[in-house]
Amino acid sequence: MDWKQLLSLKKFGDTKVRERKNENPSRIGFEVDYDRIIFSNAFRSLQDKTQVIPLSKTDFVHTRLTHSLEVSVVGRSIGRLAGAQIIEKYSELSELGYTINDFGAIVAAACLCHDIGNPPFGHSGEKAIGDFFKHGAGEQFRLDLEPAQWQDLIDFEGNANGFHILTDSRPGAEGGLRISYATLGAFTKYPKESLPKKPTNEISDKKYGFFQADKSSFSDVAETLGLLKREGETLRYLRHPLTYLVEAADDICYTIIDFEDGINLGWIPEEHALEFLIKIVKDNINSVKYAQLQTKAERVSYLRALAIGSLINDVVRVFMENEEEILKGNFPFALTDKCAYVAQMKDIITISISNVYESKEVIEKEVVGYKVLHTLLEKFIAATNNKFNGTATHYDELILKLLPEQYQTENESLYLRLLNVCRFISLLTDGKALELYHSIVGR
Repeated sequence: MDWKQLLSLKKFGDTKVRERKNENPSRIGFEVDYDRIIFSNAFRSLQDKTQVIPLSKTDFVHTRLTHSLEVSVVGRSIGRLAGAQIIEKYSELSELGYTINDFGAIVAAACLCHDIGNPPFGHSGEKAIGDFFKHGAGEQFRLDLEPAQWQDLIDFEGNANGFHILTDSRPGAEGGLRISYATLGAFTKYPKESLPKKPTNEISDKKYGFFQADKSSFSDVAETLGLLKREGETLRYLRHPLTYLVEAADDICYTIIDFEDGINLGWIPEEHALEFLIKIVKDNINSVKYAQLQTKAERVSYLRALAIGSLINDVVRVFMENEEEILKGNFPFALTDKCAYVAQMKDIITISISNVYESKEVIEKEVVGYKVLHTLLEKFIAATNNKFNGTATHYDELILKLLPEQYQTENESLYLRLLNVCRFISLLTDGKALELYHSIVGR
């Protein structure tokens, strides 16, 4: 893969060829990507979507919005640090007008929208949608769909949904959010379709990155960027190199910041903060300053900032040491899996799983999420299909008045009807999903 092609400024849905040296220096194209994402309705909905703790009203607990903003800040730093070394290594990039800020802007924009396709109630929301089709009322549709279409539904994937949100073309909104191919490439952590599912140790095969309905759009992105296609019948490409930096920013934030949330909630003892973070921050900590901090929140915040700084520098080191192999597709790992602090990160995640992710409060609210999403899926799918079949009741018509027009497709494809309802529900906030549920069930 070639960096000049990988850094394409071309906007999705646009035929115009853009060159970096001709960009307005006050507002380069990759920064426009960031702006378009942050002003989108889908991004705004993240303010009321679960990061870890569903329906929490606690001020210091992160939502998907605050998490995404923090990941973008970390990603921008990682991108700039890596970009400085890439430009030094490939001098022709500088001659074409690229700067370290371009790398920071691409990674920051991709980080900003990395969770934009996640449904309500955190990752349990994805599982709830999949479970509806695998074991719930949606199981009736299995024999009416192609295997890959069925797999899209039973393994409903926020990453694939995010790609659709970013690229969804409609009359008057050609190209979706019209962001650059470089940002779309960096966004796509799993550049493959949902089938076949094969056990593999490669990080990019862990999930899938686009629905069957969006195969042609992703093929366009991959071919424009020059992503290398893997052999085989399935549509599967090598990752965009900057995807590794996006993934690292997310890994750093959820590892350290979810841990911080758990401590601030009182679910993880404060002494664990120093015990588990000290091995990461030991070279940078100012013991005198730390001793002067008055509150638990201040002490944990100080350790968190130092830990993130150490991890940023280390993942950039790993990336640059393996940059040539990454371009060839010979690096099947996450950067954090090879960083100097991998053992410490695993210890922190283990504590967070037992004390936060599997806490009674989180599990109870995830159960509520399952009930809410299954009910919404059942009602909206039944009404949509009954309308298409000409058997809609008055109740169905009332339900459909709650479904925005853009999701009420007249398409004969059952797959697209089902996927459209899933997309609608995925864009609901936690609070709106709960409100809609109570409106429908009457309590």
